[in-house]
Amino acid sequence: MLRLINFAHSEIFMIGVFASLFAMHALGIDAGDPARTGLALGASLLVVMVVAMVASGLTAVIMERVAYRPLRRRGAPRLAALITAVGISLFLQELFAIRYGREVLGFPRLMEKRQLFELGGANVRTDKVLVLVSALLLMLALDRFVARTRLGRGIRATAQDAETASLMGVNIDRVIMLTFLLGGLLAGAAGTLYGVFFEAARYNIGFLPGIKAFTAAVLGGIGNIRGALAGGLLLGLLENWGSAVLGGEWKDVFAFTVLVLVLMFRPTGLLGESLGRARA
Repeated sequence: MLRLINFAHSEIFMIGVFASLFAMHALGIDAGDPARTGLALGASLLVVMVVAMVASGLTAVIMERVAYRPLRRRGAPRLAALITAVGISLFLQELFAIRYGREVLGFPRLMEKRQLFELGGANVRTDKVLVLVSALLLMLALDRFVARTRLGRGIRATAQDAETASLMGVNIDRVIMLTFLLGGLLAGAAGTLYGVFFEAARYNIGFLPGIKAFTAAVLGGIGNIRGALAGGLLLGLLENWGSAVLGGEWKDVFAFTVLVLVLMFRPTGLLGESLGRARA
């Protein structure tokens, strides 16, 4: 919407991971405890995810108010906002490194990672199903929100032409703030799923997922929500195919190669860029 690559979003995700870990400890879930099942698992997972979403969402809103809004009001160039995003990212990383150290922190095992069945030689586990289903539901909810609600229309109008949207009565600052809030809420949910799946937290844990999220957005088309979903799924498939062919150590290299190739030959992405132009 702002034509801004928010590199600090990876640290919003990182805060979601840490908030999930703290929420588990607050619920009395510690390493070595038996995995939860049934209603206990559902209730614990819901509480942990809500806490992470609130923490990440509030951090994203504060970041927009403190860092980005003053720049926007002063008419600062986009390069200033980009440099600010990098500065916020490094600040949050080092802040958590000072407070919680630079070593990997282990997660308690919240759910039993039980194999459900085998598909094409791949083990389909309960945690993998949880991640996939949750991601699809969240993306569907976001897509419907942007397409059907009044705020969603405001987001699309601002993305298409902020000045005209303002003349039509759209509160640009409010729409931008709520957009950052939405992004933060989703990052918090992703942080919970990441923690449950990988069972690890670290001060710079958001770096690679952040770069790959950017790659997925470019692959699908910047500003295209459905394109980002398709780009993320396609990138995951390409990474795993590359790992099988070239070896696991080439997984991240393969992802960045995809990014370079897309920017070279299809810079608007597979489904075209700009939510505003495509759907407003």
